[in-house]
Amino acid sequence: MGSAKNSSNADRKARIEEMRRAERARERRSRILTIGASVVVVVGLVVGGVILVNSQSDDDASTAADSKPTGDAGISGSFTTGSDGVKTWKGKLSQTHVTKAVKYPMEPPVGGNHNQVWMNCNGDVYTEAINNMNAVHSLEHGAVWVTYTSKAKKADVDALAAKVKQTPYTLMSPDEKQAAPIMLSAWGHQRTVTGASDPNVDKFFAQYVQGKQTPEPGAACTNGLSK
Repeated sequence: MGSAKNSSNADRKARIEEMRRAERARERRSRILTIGASVVVVVGLVVGGVILVNSQSDDDASTAADSKPTGDAGISGSFTTGSDGVKTWKGKLSQTHVTKAVKYPMEPPVGGNHNQVWMNCNGDVYTEAINNMNAVHSLEHGAVWVTYTSKAKKADVDALAAKVKQTPYTLMSPDEKQAAPIMLSAWGHQRTVTGASDPNVDKFFAQYVQGKQTPEPGAACTNGLSK
């Protein structure tokens, strides 16, 4: 009888121990699964954070690029004035075609990034201000650009207009932003003149209309913009 009881107790203890081992095993599996899930969550958060940061960085870079001032005219250097009174740009004058508006460091500009379409410069006289970016393209083709302000005498404006109309690869327009009443510009070169009878007008035309400074000699001065 005692032997049977001892055997029953031993079986019960064995079952209890087996249950405890199974419970411990389940706990171990549960801990492993919990740790694994936590690792996955942490990794996911890290990866997501990296993607978010990169995305924000890209957005910031894109925003910075979009909001960047469009003032780069592709120009560096400065003017040097010669004994003849002609100012020559010493430095970089880019010839890149751009679509965004740029701000030139001189007025009128004598080169730099410009629009892909030129202003007609086959002796064209414009009575209203024209876009600098198109006019610079005309200078690239070897044109001389005559500009004037409201301070210029009407007689001088009329006489210069008549000269321009008779001279291929020239154009003329008002420019109230320039410093002097009458100015002459070519690619990389510029000067002021006192009036239509100033002998420097003819000298400038003779030297710079399709002159050696022309980046694209012989390029068209027609079939561009007419206003």
